[in-house]
Amino acid sequence: MIQIVVKRDGRVVGYNEEKIKAAIRKAMLTTELGEDEALIQKIADRIGAKGNERMTVEDIQDMVELELMNSPRKEVAKRYIAYRDQRNIARKAKTRDMFHEIIEAKNNDITRENANMNTDSPAGMMMKFASETTKPFVDDYLLSPEARDAVRNNYIHIHDKDYYPTKSLTCVQHPLDNILNHGFIAGHGESRPAKRIETASVIACISLETAQNEMHGGQAIPAFDFYLAPFVRSSFIEEICNLEKLTGRDLTELKEKQFDDYLNKPVDALQGDERLLQHAINRTVARVHQAMEAFIHNMNTIHSRGGNQVVFSSINYGTDTSAEGRCIIRELLNSTYEGVGNGATAIFPIQIWKKKRGVSYLPEDPNYDLYRLACKVTARRFFPNFVNLDATFNQHEKWRADDPKRYLYEVATMGCRTRVFENRFGEKTSVGRGNLSFTTINLVRLAIECMPIQDKAERIESFFRKLDNVLEITARQLNDRFNFQKTALVKQFPLLMSKLWNGGKDLSPEDTIEPVINQGTLGVGFIGLAECLIALTGKHHGESEDAQALGLRIVSYMRSRVNDFSERYQHNFSVLATPAEGLSGKFTAKDRKTFGDIPGVTDKIYYTNSNHVPVYYHCSPRHKAEVEAPYHALTGGGHIFYVEIDGDATHNPDAIASIVDLMDSNNIGYCSVNHTRNRCMHCGYEDASAELETCPHCGSHAIDRLQRITGYLVGTTDRWNKAKLAELNDRIVHE
Repeated sequence: MIQIVVKRDGRVVGYNEEKIKAAIRKAMLTTELGEDEALIQKIADRIGAKGNERMTVEDIQDMVELELMNSPRKEVAKRYIAYRDQRNIARKAKTRDMFHEIIEAKNNDITRENANMNTDSPAGMMMKFASETTKPFVDDYLLSPEARDAVRNNYIHIHDKDYYPTKSLTCVQHPLDNILNHGFIAGHGESRPAKRIETASVIACISLETAQNEMHGGQAIPAFDFYLAPFVRSSFIEEICNLEKLTGRDLTELKEKQFDDYLNKPVDALQGDERLLQHAINRTVARVHQAMEAFIHNMNTIHSRGGNQVVFSSINYGTDTSAEGRCIIRELLNSTYEGVGNGATAIFPIQIWKKKRGVSYLPEDPNYDLYRLACKVTARRFFPNFVNLDATFNQHEKWRADDPKRYLYEVATMGCRTRVFENRFGEKTSVGRGNLSFTTINLVRLAIECMPIQDKAERIESFFRKLDNVLEITARQLNDRFNFQKTALVKQFPLLMSKLWNGGKDLSPEDTIEPVINQGTLGVGFIGLAECLIALTGKHHGESEDAQALGLRIVSYMRSRVNDFSERYQHNFSVLATPAEGLSGKFTAKDRKTFGDIPGVTDKIYYTNSNHVPVYYHCSPRHKAEVEAPYHALTGGGHIFYVEIDGDATHNPDAIASIVDLMDSNNIGYCSVNHTRNRCMHCGYEDASAELETCPHCGSHAIDRLQRITGYLVGTTDRWNKAKLAELNDRIVHE
């Protein structure tokens, strides 16, 4: 006798014979003889009695077909089969329509989910086909019923769900010295250790590209200057060796010469060894510049993920004070300032300046001149962003200014904002670690459900009860995904586990990755704090001290519960200020459908990213900094503070420095600055004029404005989804 029915989506429900009777009755009503209630009941009784205790919907429907075929009403069987086929077609219609939109390269939220991905290309289309068909598989077979319900009811979003079955991890900060000094094997090719700066630059690109194909998130280098500095010296020595051949002299003394900086200077007035030394320095600087130029060019042209997306790359630098490290930094910044192609702004890598008092921020610091150059470059090219090593939560007790490997104790970030530093299972460091996966909670949905409660205190307490429940579900879901990821074999990630991930090199190819992946983090993200606060209090945190107090209470509570989860599940859980792109509209669309347009809450087609003050709210950079800064200490999984400044910043590096000063004085962890930058889509010409309509270089009218979307740049807003375009149009200048 049938007791339990397994539905198509994997849910398990009790057996209900009325559903069988209703389906047979519909089929009978389409025939000339109409319905036969006695026969309907007879068939339902036979199926209920003959069936197994647990059956699927499809198996039960097969039994109905057989019973009808064996009955006097065979014409009903035909109608029932036809009706069943129509229902199957209807269920597939959504997938069919979605595939047609991909095939026809339509500009919609499906094809524009990731602004850095070209889904109009054949490889991009293939990726979307795979992505959209994989997600239902995850829902049906890999998620727990409570996680699946939480997703369907719009409480949580599981990021990179299409990559879930691959068991891949999100991101990693590359210990590039492991590769540069020892070489590596990628596919069928083998790379020997680097000897000169040009080779080191290329290997850095290959490392980022190869790892991108083994992971579903971004790739970063935590200490670009430190890692490449030794190859400046080896290239300098190579230039001295060339001079030895040219002059026929032994120039060993010059090879061992120490100097404070690699500066390009005229040699005409110099004589003897001094002239030879400066010539070698000049040649070295030129080679470093070309190597940095090539690195930037490669990171904007080398494709990964089936050829449809450039590597989502980030590099951190700024604290190497050696002559060689300074040379790397200076020429990287100079190359960035010059641009690529016809002077266009490079989209990748996302560059991040490490701001450190005593090293790279104050006028008396050894790298202050390079910091000022970084501000100049940012004023023109948006990058570098700035990470604050002086923030209380970014400091490390082992950091020493005279330690040649002090970068091991400096926090590094992914350009989108992901941060990995604290570690319950090993050294506190960013190097050789990354995020495993993350899931975002829809704070707005929880708050909307509490709005009918008139008493404010009761309304807020109800919100916290709901939040606590969803946090528990999120932690269990992340733990389930971890348990699935840990079964992957080392051989599935040949570069990641042999050279990049901490502890991976000690494992054998047939081992699972379980012993080492706990070095990574599991992120509990959130979105829409501003709209959540409006729903609960009537105002957001940028306009109300009361709302700000509640906002901090909410995120502090999340931080506390995440610490509890770390103890319970023995993982590195962290709170992440989610970099929502496609998600900013997905949550909102469902909530608007359920609750309608609620002023200040669902009346726009996007929710505000994480803990940001709404983009449409007029306030000064200082006020924005004061409001958002306290959340950075609570969001150890990553955060970003950004400011929109008006007009042409190209000749105003002081404007950038003033934002970094706000970062310093307000204990902000990571920040970026947005400003005006027009770009011709035909020839790449750029300028910062207010209303550029015609390109002065080629005459094209195809002018776009270079924009930052969630921490990274996008070369054209044509690839933005509707929600992020709406947010872009609402952005105001902070002044």
